[in-house]
Formats: sequence, C-alpha cells, structure tokens
Amino acid sequence: MRIARRKAGLREALEGARRDGLRIGLVPTMGALHEGHLSLVREARRSCGVVVVSLFVNPTQFGPGEDLEAYPRDEARDAELLEAESVDLLYAPSRDEIYPPGFATRVEVSGLTEVLCGDHSRRGHEHFRGVTTVVAKLLNSVGPDVAYFGQKDAQQAAVLRRMVADLDFPVAIETLATVREHDGLAMSSRNRYLDDGERGRAAALHRALEAASASAARGATVEAAIDAARSELAAAGIEPEYLEARDAEDMTPVENFNGRPILVALAARIGPARLIDNVVIEPRRD
Repeated sequence: MRIARRKAGLREALEGARRDGLRIGLVPTMGALHEGHLSLVREARRSCGVVVVSLFVNPTQFGPGEDLEAYPRDEARDAELLEAESVDLLYAPSRDEIYPPGFATRVEVSGLTEVLCGDHSRRGHEHFRGVTTVVAKLLNSVGPDVAYFGQKDAQQAAVLRRMVADLDFPVAIETLATVREHDGLAMSSRNRYLDDGERGRAAALHRALEAASASAARGATVEAAIDAARSELAAAGIEPEYLEARDAEDMTPVENFNGRPILVALAARIGPARLIDNVVIEPRRD
C-alpha cells in the first residue's frame, strides 16, 4: 500500500490506473478505523480496480467545544488495517495541504443542512459546510468513480448526493448499511469515549429505532412510532437531542409512512459522546 501526503503524489500514484481505465473507489475517513469503515473498504475492493482511502481529521466540521483535539488518532494502526484489506493507496494529507494559507472557499448545500444535526449542537449548517467543502476537495483530488459512505451518517450522505448532483461531479455516492455491535449499537469512533455503564445505556438507541420501525409495520402513525422510540430511550434515562421522522431523501418533515422511504433519526449525548443513529422505514405495501 502506498501512502501519499500531497496532492501531487496522490495524482501521480493514480496515473497508471487512469491510463488503464480502472474503476477508482474512494472511502473518505477521519481515521480511528473500525469495522464500519472496513465494510466500506471491502465493498470498494469488491467493485473497484483501485481503492483509495483518505485519512484526514477535518477541523472545519468541528465546532467550538467539540472534540477535535480529543478525537482519536492512530495512523499507524489505521494503515495496518487498510493494508490487511489490500487497499492500494492511503491519502493522509496535512491540514495545510487541505487548507493552505489564504484558503477562502466554502461549498454549501442549502435546505438539507438546517435540520437534524444541522439544528442541534452542530452550529447550524456550518458543520455540513465543513463536510461538503472537504469532500469536494477530496473528490477533485482523487477523481474517483465512486465514493463510499455509511448509512449511520444518513443526513451527511443525502447532503453529499445533492452536492454531487448540483455541481456535476462525475462520481457515484454509494451508501452502505450501518455496521453494528452485538447489541445493536452503531459502530462509531466515538464509542470509545463511553465507560461500561454508558456503553450499556447506549444500546437503547438502536432499540428505540427498532421500536419505531415495529410500530410503523403495525400501521402506527408517525407520532405513535416516535412515541414508542422515545419510551425506549426514557427507560434508559436518555433524553435525545432530536428524534424525528423525515423524508429520507430531502429531509422534509413527514406526517405518515406511506409513499416514500422515511428516515427516523436520533442523536443523544451519553456521557462525553454525542451519538447518532437512524433507520429507514420503507413504504408499506397495502
């Protein structure tokens, strides 16, 4: 596995692949890799001739008081995991390589970014502006045919699909199923912040989403399904930052489960960690 730290080295490393017409897959990450990341890498390996993984803890998507400095970093371990998955190229740029002196451009998607995480403890849509800016730079630098993201970050994936469509990026955005721990907790780099007691309570997030999904399957209203989820959280002593049902593609509020896929999404602070999760409820076939 080659490691590139500058755009020039990245592009030079991919020249042969482009010349040979190989399909290039990109898995953007902030490191601290876990099985969720590796599931994306394996899908990229399965469907692409060349696999690139980026590793960059993006400062512009962290707000004041968030965990930028504490965010786990272990590049050597991450590199070992990626090499074991036969990744071809690791792109691990410095902050100055991504945001050189004088950098003054931002990429912003409106409409999808002011709700859910954009409306709760994420500085409005500024968080997503940091995400879209860095992903736009990565897409331009790598030039992949397809980029892979996890369903756990469903709002982020919807925002990136909109950015790619609006700005005519020649790339497909693939969203893969959330990888979970044995008790259903979505895998996240922030799970390591939890002590044993907090870790046990965190499993209620998935139980809450399962309760909402089961309620919907029984024909319950959106309100009743959300109430079922809220009850599961309350039993674990968790007050969510948000727990909402929205259209899975455009993030607009919904009143029923008929017609389009519906995203039931939640965020909650448990101990020092802010955790998110979601489930997509497909239209009922009446």
